[in-house]
Amino acid sequence: MRAVTTGEFEGGSVFIDGDWKPLSEAKLSLFDWGFTRSDATYDVASVWKGAFFRLDDHLDRFFASMTKLRMAIPYSRDEVRTIVHGCVRAGGLRDAYVAMVCTRGVPPPGSRDPRLATNRFYAYAVPFVWIAPPEKQRAGIDLHVSRRVRIAPESVDPTVKNYHWLDLVQSMFDAYDRGGDTSCVVDAGGNVTEGPGFNVFAVKDGVVSTAARGVLEGVSRRTVLELCQARAIPLRVGALPADTLADADEVFLSSTGGGVLPIAKVDGKPVGAGFPGPVTQRLHDAYWALHDDPRHRDPVVY
Repeated sequence: MRAVTTGEFEGGSVFIDGDWKPLSEAKLSLFDWGFTRSDATYDVASVWKGAFFRLDDHLDRFFASMTKLRMAIPYSRDEVRTIVHGCVRAGGLRDAYVAMVCTRGVPPPGSRDPRLATNRFYAYAVPFVWIAPPEKQRAGIDLHVSRRVRIAPESVDPTVKNYHWLDLVQSMFDAYDRGGDTSCVVDAGGNVTEGPGFNVFAVKDGVVSTAARGVLEGVSRRTVLELCQARAIPLRVGALPADTLADADEVFLSSTGGGVLPIAKVDGKPVGAGFPGPVTQRLHDAYWALHDDPRHRDPVVY
């Protein structure tokens, strides 16, 4: 791979067909099963103030997801690290949303055998994407609980990050129709699973609770769990009945697109006695403090 010039493609860059290019050249074959069947996996890492946050954990999950889906790419883990660093450097970005993607690709003409498809790898970096921008976080996010049922884990492994988002997208329309800002979906038993790009947490009597089954085990989610354990904050990972969110003292989300995001309302009704709650604020501050910890930083060389 060639050397990448800092700011070569100002505003973002894509790695495609073995080289870094401007975002305008990002493309996917109409016949790629990643498009026609959502047969793909991806991972998203963040860059904040010029350094990746927990990039090794994102790489772990990306390569594990490819293994589970029986996919392979012609790049090693170290080469993928070089590629995503190059996307950030080429885009001249200091705060970025960085994706690595593997699709099933295109099988030989007339074949329906996924084993014969040539898997495709893409990566790109764009300016940081927030689940909710800072001004909306300050004003207060209104989370609506959709009764749409998430794809069952018996059908699709939820620990593999993928584009099976139609249930999540439809739940967002449900929220918008009711005046909300975003949404989460439930499982067949009426327990909260996740939202479009985030995990959900509730706090009651000082205990933090989150779903254990049917969710993507996000890196930001893992960070929250680790912070709870490190700070002796009581934690329960198990079923999270949707009805308990309305009775919670605090509710928050976790996402690479914003870290710990406090929720002011659930289904239009205020959460708890104050916003943001003390546990949420403590975890929010601790999450962002980790970005200055050398153990979690992978600086980009510009």
